[in-house]
Amino acid sequence: MTTYIMLAQFTDAGARSARESPRRLDAAKKLLSDMGGTFKSFFLTMGRHDIVAVYEAPDDAVAARFTLQLAALGNIRTETLKAFPEAAYREIMASLG
Repeated sequence: MTTYIMLAQFTDAGARSARESPRRLDAAKKLLSDMGGTFKSFFLTMGRHDIVAVYEAPDDAVAARFTLQLAALGNIRTETLKAFPEAAYREIMASLG
């Protein structure tokens, strides 16, 4: 599984209906699970981003489909980062020569 970090901001519509956010999170967890992925961590944050989530998905295509389906709902805007675990980091750095 590949790890992804999602940085999200509420849209105006998402902020207006913030009380529904926990229900939307449950639906997002189910959607990702149905695609073969899983949430690892979820945080409400203060600052430029309102939400930070760490999740795993089988591949980049699943991650892209997941974030596009979330965006289509109109409650958040996302930026997704592909994360490399420490072992992969060390392998990449060692390959630099």
